[in-house]
Amino acid sequence: MNAARIEIVVVTWNSASVLGGLLDSLPAGLGGQNYHLTVVDNDSADETVALTEGWLREHPDVDGGVLPTGGNLGYAAAINAALRQAEPYTSALILNPDVRLEPGTVRPMLDLLEAPGEPGAPATGIVVPCMYSTQGELAYSLRREPSIPRAFGEAVLGGRAGRVSWLGESVLDPAAYRASTTVDWATGAILLISARCLEQCGPWDESFFLYSEETEFALRARDNGFATRLAPEAKATHIGGDSHTSARLWALLSVNRVRLYRRRHPWPATALYWCAVLLREAPRAALGRRTSRAAVTALLRLRPVNVP
Repeated sequence: MNAARIEIVVVTWNSASVLGGLLDSLPAGLGGQNYHLTVVDNDSADETVALTEGWLREHPDVDGGVLPTGGNLGYAAAINAALRQAEPYTSALILNPDVRLEPGTVRPMLDLLEAPGEPGAPATGIVVPCMYSTQGELAYSLRREPSIPRAFGEAVLGGRAGRVSWLGESVLDPAAYRASTTVDWATGAILLISARCLEQCGPWDESFFLYSEETEFALRARDNGFATRLAPEAKATHIGGDSHTSARLWALLSVNRVRLYRRRHPWPATALYWCAVLLREAPRAALGRRTSRAAVTALLRLRPVNVP
């Protein structure tokens, strides 16, 4: 064991079908690191809590427990609840329940988080691993800051836009995933965050129920002098969520993109960004895509001048 103490936070909501695989991957993924596990549950109606309690009984050497929130409070609120009640820690490992850690995943992430930075360079506040699909394909999880050109680029070119840095948010250059790349943000399925970063940046923004909360926190961390970096030696599998199949979730994702942009830009720029997001969804909605129809409906209800 070393002096580092990791607080692992897993946010669950009806996650029994995927949670067991994550829990089983933790001991090898942590590789002897000192950690405490909090499964913070947003009022699941399935066997999530019972599964967690049973797993902890079967693994008495694991220090952990379940924290019920009493309702479906959202992702950011659940993270905040877990960290508020945590004992002192040096870093927090935020995990989706559908993640699977490869053996030794956390050690290179921790090494990068604790490494002294270059003089004058931002401190490392957030570290992410390389993520892979269940088929073993690299997931392009690194992201650039949202911008109007990138939103229009993605509306016109779709997923290919990220091949040009100013035309897309997704970093699609494979070379970027072979180095300790610094990015504006990364998808939030697995994030290792230093306690210092969390202390100086404050809690996660609970106004984002789901989606854009990790973007907001990473950009706020950057504003406060903390960088998000990739540990290329660290590897994890991500099964993936339901946003691409659920009309409700895709609408929420689209709206929260505009809400986040409005937080950081004046309303005229937000109006252009809103147009770009709408342009991406409208043709797909016209072709009958259910998720895009829901997104268009939700976007048309927004007023960029006073987006909350």
